[in-house]
Amino acid sequence: MLDYKIITAVTTEPVTLAEAKLHLRANSESFSDGIATSQSIAPGSHTIAASYGTVGAAVDVLGYFSAVNLNAGACETGGSVAAKIQESDDFVTWTDFTGGAFTTVTEANDNSVQEIEYTGGKQYIRVAATVAGAACEFSADVITVTGEDAEDSLISDLVTAAREYCEAFTGRALAPQTLEAYLDRFPCRNHIELPMPPLQSVTSVKYKDSSGTETTMTADTEYIVDVDSTVGRIVLPYGVTWPSFTAWTVNPIRVRYTAGYSATNPMPKTIKQAMLLLICHWYDHKSAVGDVGGRMELAVHALLSLHRVRWFG
Repeated sequence: MLDYKIITAVTTEPVTLAEAKLHLRANSESFSDGIATSQSIAPGSHTIAASYGTVGAAVDVLGYFSAVNLNAGACETGGSVAAKIQESDDFVTWTDFTGGAFTTVTEANDNSVQEIEYTGGKQYIRVAATVAGAACEFSADVITVTGEDAEDSLISDLVTAAREYCEAFTGRALAPQTLEAYLDRFPCRNHIELPMPPLQSVTSVKYKDSSGTETTMTADTEYIVDVDSTVGRIVLPYGVTWPSFTAWTVNPIRVRYTAGYSATNPMPKTIKQAMLLLICHWYDHKSAVGDVGGRMELAVHALLSLHRVRWFG
């Protein structure tokens, strides 16, 4: 028998609060009240700075729809500006936002504006720039669509509920999470399928004997991780067999692993649309309604059925 539980829950939902509020049209402010602009890099002539040495101020964008504008003025002869968006959850560790690199500005394309939408899930973003060759005039602004937050908690809960519903229906992990699978014994076949794909990585495979002694198996020598199959697996290498031992009474074999869609393997748009349909339906009907098994649910199931998987342990 194979069972599993969540060890580390989802920290960043695959549908952001800003996306959910935009879909719900939940904001009621005027246009001017709903838009805010923050400077990351102040306007001016910026001197040569190598290796993204010009680092802008951080802007809190959590819960907001946001975009970044690079406003380029004149570049001196031979000057250029390479700028990119960086993101962080803790204000300390910064990484490059995928798709956040602006087109390099030179004399040929200066005095122009570039805009990139920020679609990540981090709390803070900033702009970093390399200025090469000569001084260049430019600035970087972060534009956020602000909104009423009275129902933010409710909408956030609906996002989580929609994800959990879609995960239960499809049998897939829709956002990165740490799981642990439990087995009573090693299987007769040469592999173990791990629930809730897509599999990202395996942290450990352990087994406990009847005396309580736990042994950790060696990756690549005693097992191979298969992240390419629809349902991820740990597989025996050629000529290797599962360990023979007298097992502990309860759940003697444990596989800890990380699963879920990610930036390099994004969640399918059809699943996202199903989540948005659920969020909208629950938001509009905050109490039990008669159409529980009606057209909305059929539409959601039609979208999710495209990605439903079965695992066999």
